[in-house]
Amino acid sequence: MARSLKKGPYVDERLLEKMKKARQGEVIKTWSRDCTITPEMAGFTFGVHNGKEFISVKATEEMVGHKLGEFSPTTKFFRHGGRMQKELEGKVAEKEAEKTKNIETKP
Repeated sequence: MARSLKKGPYVDERLLEKMKKARQGEVIKTWSRDCTITPEMAGFTFGVHNGKEFISVKATEEMVGHKLGEFSPTTKFFRHGGRMQKELEGKVAEKEAEKTKNIETKP
């Protein structure tokens, strides 16, 4: 559900203060994932916390209106398990090994 138009976008006040003090190119660390990116933020690099570490996000003009948390995923996708997936990965590894073997044997 979107925020009311009369309230305007949510921007963390402490984050704005950090932006005023920061120099261009400096990473601004924040835990405020729900903060909306405004045009004034374009060009700054933010370290957005994902629960474990800070992910570096460089704000651009195209990101205006989105939230900082959208660009810092909280989960890491490993892969779907199962026998079929292992077989597919094995075939890919065999093809790569065959390519490197062919390259090494050619003078």
